[in-house]
Amino acid sequence: MKIDREALYKVAHLARLEIRPEEEDAILKSMDSVLNWMDQLNEIDTEGVEPLTHISDEVNSWRSDNASNTLSRTEALANAPLKNERYIMVPKVIE
Repeated sequence: MKIDREALYKVAHLARLEIRPEEEDAILKSMDSVLNWMDQLNEIDTEGVEPLTHISDEVNSWRSDNASNTLSRTEALANAPLKNERYIMVPKVIE
């Protein structure tokens, strides 16, 4: 399939792209190579091949979502840059 300048500008309009005249030839060549590649793919016999919905057959292994305290207050405060004896202190963000 060959793309002409009229088709190029129609696609550019639909995609809301601005094509400068000096870019036309390069874009036409690129689009033509993509369409030629698609034609090659159409020549492949896919009879009896199941369509893929996912590349991998792996299944997620879900774990239960149980809340728990994994850090003690002392361990959490040890990494805080600004703290008092009970809380992590942060700069005021609301006026």
